[in-house]
Amino acid sequence: MRILEQYCNVEEFDVGSVLNGSVDVEVYKHAIYFDLEHYVYKKPICIGVFGCCYYDDNLNKLKVTQYMIENKYEIHTLLLLAKDYFKKMYSELNKKYIVTFSGNNDFTVINYLFNQYNVDFYIKNYFEEIDLQKEFSKISKNKDNIGLKNLEKIAGIDRKNELMSGVTIAKTFAKIVKDHDYINRIPEDKVKKILNYNLDDVVNLFYIYIRWRNIEKYILNLKEDLQDDL
Repeated sequence: MRILEQYCNVEEFDVGSVLNGSVDVEVYKHAIYFDLEHYVYKKPICIGVFGCCYYDDNLNKLKVTQYMIENKYEIHTLLLLAKDYFKKMYSELNKKYIVTFSGNNDFTVINYLFNQYNVDFYIKNYFEEIDLQKEFSKISKNKDNIGLKNLEKIAGIDRKNELMSGVTIAKTFAKIVKDHDYINRIPEDKVKKILNYNLDDVVNLFYIYIRWRNIEKYILNLKEDLQDDL
């Protein structure tokens, strides 16, 4: 099992630009930002990487936690670690919200596996979900779901690491699950690439949240352009 914990510096931001700032400007402090890399074949098989972060107000940094399986025997272990992480965030750090992007996919996978491996935990009993894809749909009135990378661009976010396809990541964890020695044959660069891809996904959820005004301005400009064309 790979267990990584690290702090990431947070760029200066305007609190007035956060999502739902007019309702509760403090939500970003009381949230965790959550993303999974997983392997599904007809049904969820495993979580390959669990990634989550939260904003540490005292340090002005994001604390990122990642768990990555190295064989099929660690599938259950990762689920137990995830449960402990969520309970700690809720009980010790008073986190109340979970920020996702198209979170229903990740929740479907993790809830199925919690049930499959008899791990007694249901995330939404502890956290209120904020799905950034759904939030974008509300203001854009667009029924077509936007992708995470496009939303990052609208928010003015440059990814720090190389992109990977979900198919490539899923195939990697399919091999890890089927061959206990496969992890020893994967180039370390590929492992780091997967972890860094997940790291960017998790961290950028925070940046999308705190730069929401950029997204609102983008939508407003689009609407004005449409009006001008009429």
